[in-house]
Amino acid sequence: MVVNLKAKKRLAARVLGVGVHRVRLSEDHLEDVSNAITRNEIRSLVTANTITVKPFTGTSRGRAHTKKAQRNKRGTTQGSKHGRKGARVGKKEVYVAKVRALRRLLKIAKVRNDITNSEFWMLYKKVGGNTVRNKAHLRALMEETKERRESSTPARD
Repeated sequence: MVVNLKAKKRLAARVLGVGVHRVRLSEDHLEDVSNAITRNEIRSLVTANTITVKPFTGTSRGRAHTKKAQRNKRGTTQGSKHGRKGARVGKKEVYVAKVRALRRLLKIAKVRNDITNSEFWMLYKKVGGNTVRNKAHLRALMEETKERRESSTPARD
């Protein structure tokens, strides 16, 4: 006699905290499973190995890892590169890296009291507006502002 045990399977899945498709019922003890009504009875069948849980099977990443390794090693040498520089490293990524480096330099200069707060913000805005080319240019601008500050303050005797 074929017994419909869908409800029992669902109850076992809820008790065990797994999906319905991972619940396995022993073919030899289907009568015991059909008689089990309460959660406690289901738990006792689990301890008796009448109801078992299939191990979780994930998606294998082996082929994907191999393919990625091949993709990464191919065409990266100097003669194999096509397209301009911006095709490999985007303009925005270059800009963000540059701005972060320049802002870091500005912050250090401000902490060391090399520049005043107002000078810091004036230079900060120049960095954000892409006026400053690189670190050397920023250092030159800082020296320029320092000289301007020193020349504008009258010398005391």
